[in-house]
Amino acid sequence: MASYLMELQLGLAEALTANEKVVVLGEDLVDPYGGAFKVTKGLSTRFPGRVISTPICEGGFTGVAVGMALRGFRPVVEIMFGDFLTLCADQIVNHMTKFPGMFNGQVKVPLVIRTPMGGGRGYGATHSQSLEKMFLGLPGIKVVAPSHVHAAGDILQYAILADDDPVLFIENKLLYPLDRYAHVLMEQSAEIPGYPTVALRNFGSGQPDVIVISYGGLSRELVPLLEKLRSDELNVTAVFPSSLWPVPIKTLVRYGAQCGRLVICEEGTTGFNWGSEVAVLLYDALRGNLLAPITRLAAASQVIPAARQLEMEVLVTAGKIENAIWELMS
Repeated sequence: MASYLMELQLGLAEALTANEKVVVLGEDLVDPYGGAFKVTKGLSTRFPGRVISTPICEGGFTGVAVGMALRGFRPVVEIMFGDFLTLCADQIVNHMTKFPGMFNGQVKVPLVIRTPMGGGRGYGATHSQSLEKMFLGLPGIKVVAPSHVHAAGDILQYAILADDDPVLFIENKLLYPLDRYAHVLMEQSAEIPGYPTVALRNFGSGQPDVIVISYGGLSRELVPLLEKLRSDELNVTAVFPSSLWPVPIKTLVRYGAQCGRLVICEEGTTGFNWGSEVAVLLYDALRGNLLAPITRLAAASQVIPAARQLEMEVLVTAGKIENAIWELMS
């Protein structure tokens, strides 16, 4: 089984092989460096002239990629840290997402922006944020965040080769070294083509006691927690959408209907966030079927410190999720 990083690297390589119009742009991508987290390592040697190291100007090279997409290429932009999406937000909010509508559907912008997000590595306040909520609900873009229970490379390849809309593709830093998790008690839903929702359960037959809905890097916390709760004879299903926007709400409702106790966990900060929207959608669909109010967990609304111990106090952890589950059961 390949690691999350290797799956992404393979997905990129297969996309570059399948379509000569695929190009990759970003800072320090060319060998021998191969990108800050080494996802592109070796690709500039295999595909000369199509993996391009750019100047340190996120707005500039993202704008170049928008122009390339309009001219028939399928560019992949790597933003070295997700925090730096703020430097190319104008290209995202006012250009790539607007052009198809402004030109009455006569143009497409098939562009993927890959970026690592999340804390837990002691990188400090400006290299550890999860800023996906800044782009949720924005018309014309998909926001995708595969966990390590997904086939992340396959999802990336689909986004590059088959999706004609701009895609913001979020990779949690802590997932890079982890192998994809494969478990017999796993189900997959394809409500949004190309961007599956995966559900894991720690029990065989019967119904869950609690449903946990999460995404991205929190699979790293939830997979071992499921095993721990299994030994406590607590039946839990963890549901991981790879698509944050649009929300695969029919799938989430289907799982939510199995149980009247739900916990929604996310990587970003609390307040006007993904969990809020998902909770409202689920309340609308599951009125009268809930046994308790939906619990929402998110990172604290504060600057992320560099010290590891303090950082964990800000972020969502397995311990915090476990406490929320037991409170629902009390």
